[in-house]
Amino acid sequence: MSETEQVRPEVVAAIVTALQETDPSNLPADATRAEKDAAKDTYLSGMVAERAQRDRQTRAWELLLTRSHQEEPPSWSQLFDELPEASLAELGELYDALPEGAQAEYARRYGAPASA
Repeated sequence: MSETEQVRPEVVAAIVTALQETDPSNLPADATRAEKDAAKDTYLSGMVAERAQRDRQTRAWELLLTRSHQEEPPSWSQLFDELPEASLAELGELYDALPEGAQAEYARRYGAPASA
């Protein structure tokens, strides 16, 4: 690899930041094609990971909210009392995507999953 083909992490990071902030003013003028490609890969990987986490959070809420609550919003304890037994295993798999209060209630009742 020649000197011009080396990917400088600080340049890649600067390009990713510029993409995230949609601010081209901070783009490094001397970025190589390899650095631009690495930054694009990093940026897109981050977007896919964020999307996957949002999908997991949505699924966790779908499992938690088993019915409509007309009166006051339910407590975490009430939501867990209403859960069908079949939802528990999947909620354990989605533990990292649960809101903090739901994580605490899950851990109180069933222990934190080993993957957490």
